Amino acid sequence: MLIGVPKEIKVHESRVGLTPDAVRELVHHGHAVLVETGAGGGMGADDAAYAASGARIAPDAASVFAAAEMIVKVKEPQPVECRMLRPGQLLFTYLHLAPDPAQARLLMDSGCTAIAYETVTDAHGGLPLLAPMSEVAGRMAIQVGAAALQKSGGGRGVLLGGVPGVAAGDVVILGGGTVGTHAARMAVGLGARVAILDKSLPRLRQLDELFGGRVSTQYATLQATEAAVTHADLVVGAVLVPGA
Repeated sequence: MLIGVPKEIKVHESRVGLTPDAVRELVHHGHAVLVETGAGGGMGADDAAYAASGARIAPDAASVFAAAEMIVKVKEPQPVECRMLRPGQLLFTYLHLAPDPAQARLLMDSGCTAIAYETVTDAHGGLPLLAPMSEVAGRMAIQVGAAALQKSGGGRGVLLGGVPGVAAGDVVILGGGTVGTHAARMAVGLGARVAILDKSLPRLRQLDELFGGRVSTQYATLQATEAAVTHADLVVGAVLVPGA
């Protein structure tokens, strides 16, 4: 199969669909890979690294879309990219179609077969392609939130970990899945007071055991959620909406 990797054009997106290591694996298994020039620049991989891994370098995105049987990306295709897709072509990327009907219509009009990373499940019903991004999102939420609480970030000057004589900040995490668990790890590590709310009692029991009493777990009733959010310094939304 000829696999195409265009450069991501969504604003602030510096990732790439395939790393040079991934290209080498695909070539080793008999596939051909066409990479747009500069596609890996945002993550430190130049054209030479891709060529050394067995890829051919294309001068522009149009060349990649025109030749490839499958397009591998990171983020959802932008309108100009959707219009380069064609019937019979495969698209493999994050799509998040639920809030984006315009993209859904463009993909349907293209006639391509679009497979969303976030909907791929394993034999146990897990989401193996979404999980790594959820781990990153959970950890980043605390890092970014802590910075936003600083006066310089427009916040109230709250230090999540507190100091002797000053109480730690309150972090409320809505959802105890992958995002919530990794957010809790970061918040606990900073010394914050952490509460996780979820609607699964088995999951709350797992979290209680995992954190050894270092977090508060609550069943997410309307009243409990309202009370927790109202008094929190930092709220992390970590509820999984399948397919969204």
